[in-house]
Amino acid sequence: MRYIINTLGCKVNQYETQAMETLLRGRGHEPAQVGEAADVVIVNSCAVTAESGRKSRQALRRLMEHYPGAKSAVCGCWAQTEPDAAEAIGADVVWGSGDRRGFVEAIERAVAEGARQRGIDRPFERRLIEDLPAGAFSGHARAYLKLEDGCQNFCSYCIIPYARGRVRSLPVEKAAQMAAELAAKGYRELVLTGIEIASYGMDLPGKPGLADAVEAIAEAAPELRLRLGSLEPTVVTEGFCARLAATGRVCGHFHLSLQSGSDRTLSRMRRKYDTAEFFAVTERLRRYFPHCGLTADLITGFPGETEADHRDTLAFIERCAFSSMHVFPYSRRPGTPADKLPEQLTARVKSARAAEAHELAERMKAEYLSSCVGETLEVLFETEHEGVSAGHASNYVEVRVPGTGLRGLVRNVQISAVSGEMLVGAAI
Repeated sequence: MRYIINTLGCKVNQYETQAMETLLRGRGHEPAQVGEAADVVIVNSCAVTAESGRKSRQALRRLMEHYPGAKSAVCGCWAQTEPDAAEAIGADVVWGSGDRRGFVEAIERAVAEGARQRGIDRPFERRLIEDLPAGAFSGHARAYLKLEDGCQNFCSYCIIPYARGRVRSLPVEKAAQMAAELAAKGYRELVLTGIEIASYGMDLPGKPGLADAVEAIAEAAPELRLRLGSLEPTVVTEGFCARLAATGRVCGHFHLSLQSGSDRTLSRMRRKYDTAEFFAVTERLRRYFPHCGLTADLITGFPGETEADHRDTLAFIERCAFSSMHVFPYSRRPGTPADKLPEQLTARVKSARAAEAHELAERMKAEYLSSCVGETLEVLFETEHEGVSAGHASNYVEVRVPGTGLRGLVRNVQISAVSGEMLVGAAI
């Protein structure tokens, strides 16, 4: 069976797609090459915003049109929350956000028997994290390990708890074992990801925290440098930072879930911190990880956000001096409390505010890149082309150096210049 997979959304989806590819290959199936017919097209969907749902529908339709002879399959958060819409488009296999092994088997049945398949469960009844193989896409030097699934923060704008269920964590010992196996396969960086990894361990006996998992992984696989997925600011305490820094293996890049720089808006979003607490987190991280890259998500035009709230947000993100940001205009999501809030803003206002925040974010990124010139950064080299090797530094900025033969290696690089959104230098 030849397959094609299109993945939308977060790093967890990327991890789960990689795991599905591992399962498919293990059962004798291969990806279709460019120009080759496919037996099945697969979409791993996203539903974090209404726009994400639209893109998921669009991706499914596009693949079905391009490969009319192939069976079509969709899984993930959008399929979990809107399975009837997926079936209406004509998908042969409609699956949810869990049981990827069952999804692979359903695809095989659909291709072999022609009958439609559906697998939608009740996320809040899930009690254990799904057993999936860790690893990386073919040829990559960076691997992923999903430590946690689910979320129970119930922010007013977010559908994900309803798509993923409550927090379920990988036991510390299992995480350490899987990390050691990945290191033995030659990977040199491990991304520790999850839907809400700050809540890691709250479901496990003894309630170990994320720092416990990181320490165990660092001890079991000292060859790996470790990169954390998106963090809720509430987990980034003094003790948390001290323990991570003491491992000597954690990359100096942290992605923080900000969403707004206005206390009034944060309250309406049902976030669990205010701007003073968030700013203290940025200072704490920079104290333990000097010159680290700090990135963040930002939603503009949330219901009831005033022009004054927006100005407060711009001033706050400039004060935080992020190295990069993901800026999104608020997207109404049916089924969330925010969808029913009064004072919904127009698309024009939301987009204008997003554009203004994006412009500021780009200026901050340029300033951060310039500040890296003269620094020595640790780089994992991942690609080489026309005599140039490229990879990501520990702060997650892309770096290029002249020369080849570095792919899969970690080297220190003396940074000499900025080129667009990348840094250039010489390997030491």
